[in-house]
Amino acid sequence: RRSGLEPDRDFVVLDHAPRPGGAWQFRWPSLTYGKVHGMHALPGMELTTAESDDARPSSEVIGAYFTAYERRFGLRVHRPVDVRAVREGDGGRLLVETSEGNWSARGLISATGTWDRPFWPRYPGQETFRGRQLHTADYPGPGKFAGLRVVVVGGGASGTQHLMEIAEVAADTTWVTRRPPVFREGPFGEEQGRAAVALVDERVRRGLPPRSVVSVTGLPVTEAITRARETGVLDRLPMFDRITPTGVAWDDGRTVEADVILWATGFRPAVSHLSPLGLREPGGGIRVEGTRAVRDERVHLVGYGPSASTIGANRAGRAAVREIKRLLEREPAVA
Repeated sequence: RRSGLEPDRDFVVLDHAPRPGGAWQFRWPSLTYGKVHGMHALPGMELTTAESDDARPSSEVIGAYFTAYERRFGLRVHRPVDVRAVREGDGGRLLVETSEGNWSARGLISATGTWDRPFWPRYPGQETFRGRQLHTADYPGPGKFAGLRVVVVGGGASGTQHLMEIAEVAADTTWVTRRPPVFREGPFGEEQGRAAVALVDERVRRGLPPRSVVSVTGLPVTEAITRARETGVLDRLPMFDRITPTGVAWDDGRTVEADVILWATGFRPAVSHLSPLGLREPGGGIRVEGTRAVRDERVHLVGYGPSASTIGANRAGRAAVREIKRLLEREPAVA
């Protein structure tokens, strides 16, 4: 809109979610706004919250902000609309196939994030487990784990948050990660942030799948983390070798009995709708320069790799619009 384009005349926003808020609307109730790390305002409208909002679910606080944002700028988002595929169309345009019919586009910004692609690792014996297995995407909050023996798999921010709150009500918890977790002491300022973004950016420029955020930033040491480390809640075990009907086991003979295995194993980019365009590189990722897909300059990815954060997406959004504007000016519309 700042560049002079009008919703529903020059561009259209399609969202498959039922309401504003992106992936935030699906976050578990116990993730309160006070526990959110670094939510950044969207361009042109400050994110102002009351002191009491820290105790409210982040899904409510951020969902309300996104709702107000869409209304203020009249974005007229179409929802719920599922984008099923993007393929080559007529006259140099892209054909966008959706649950509400097809669109013809001269440029595309794919801002689909990762929430719709939870990653479930496969381990021997997984299908024999008699207890419950669930992923962060389905995490209901700690109450459902009262009195149970729970194995939490994953060394990221979600895994540690799940573990710490489940430990308060569960009969027993076990934390399992592929690599020893890296706890980050001290401040995380602009310099450290730029360095982390550069590491992610370097991978997508080479056409490799983006790495998780925590793999380059580490886990910030908060008061809650310090307490959990002191009490042994964050004593970590290496990844088990197989799953048994009653728990998990290691080749050295160690076993842990469990009622629940919670896979806090992250997400993968939701880009399957772009498959018909053949954008993937041999390394498995989509090679991106800035936000532009190297194999197709009409396609931009926001929320992929270094732009997978609100502040990163703000910068990426501006860059994508600038490049698409240049593309439109260079290639006049075909009737």
